[in-house]
Amino acid sequence: MTYGRHRYRVRHLTRYTYDEVLEACYNRGVLQLRETPTQRVVTSEVVAIPPSDLVASHLDYFGNHSVYLETREPTLELTVSATSVVEVDWPEPDLAALDAWTVGSAVAELAASLDAVELAEFTLPSPLVAIGPKVRAYAASELAPDRPLGQAVDALCHRIFHDFAYRQGSTSVRTTLGELLDLRKGVCQDFAHLAVGCLRAVGLPARYVSGYLETSPAPGRQKLRGADATHAWASVLTPGGAWLDLDPTNDHFADSRYIVTAWGRDFSDVSPLRGVVFTEAGTSDLAVEVDVDPLPLDV
Repeated sequence: MTYGRHRYRVRHLTRYTYDEVLEACYNRGVLQLRETPTQRVVTSEVVAIPPSDLVASHLDYFGNHSVYLETREPTLELTVSATSVVEVDWPEPDLAALDAWTVGSAVAELAASLDAVELAEFTLPSPLVAIGPKVRAYAASELAPDRPLGQAVDALCHRIFHDFAYRQGSTSVRTTLGELLDLRKGVCQDFAHLAVGCLRAVGLPARYVSGYLETSPAPGRQKLRGADATHAWASVLTPGGAWLDLDPTNDHFADSRYIVTAWGRDFSDVSPLRGVVFTEAGTSDLAVEVDVDPLPLDV
């Protein structure tokens, strides 16, 4: 685990190439890092090549930075690059303190203290987190009502990590949680969705978090440029109003290597870039490069 204040430069580059001219495109992106209790954004910018004819930004329903990019210059290649400098300082989670509640008493406490709309938005099913019988059965195995809350959330994180293999290409955004439970393999997006679904299944508000994770090269090897990737994890609301972030892909809680871009009900709320293009191209290629570089802290 890594705690204390850390500073990073994060670069996320998306490149689309087409075999015929791209006449125009209209994109909406969630690419800029957000301010949170655990991080401070020092600088942030989004740049498109060719330059966008129209750029507009706003905070979405969840408080994420949403940027609109409209490009009408004909081109064979479009790149969108988001670059940020951020300071991160996550506290170490106190699971023993959370054990003052059971899962059941925490659910009751949150239901009594939260506004009904606030409670519903992170406990109801969402487009990519359907809560069916398989999810409820899997959740019940670790999130029993009488189990201490900290132990239960920790056990859920361990269980997903040990039950599923990380396999790129084994799933898609259309893979349901029921199918994932049969496949027993997937990627971080799948495991985050499953954790969120299990927590919601027992009545605990949970959200999907997208961002980045600082990675280190193997001993003696240089870090490759563009070799990092986006990451996803889950976050659960605990009595008192604090959110606890858990990463079942790596079997631990978020620490100061974790950088938050956005959060929502599931991936569909925080997709990095989506839109509409006008072209007669028969084929296109998508390439994504991500770099997370540690920076020295200001003295």
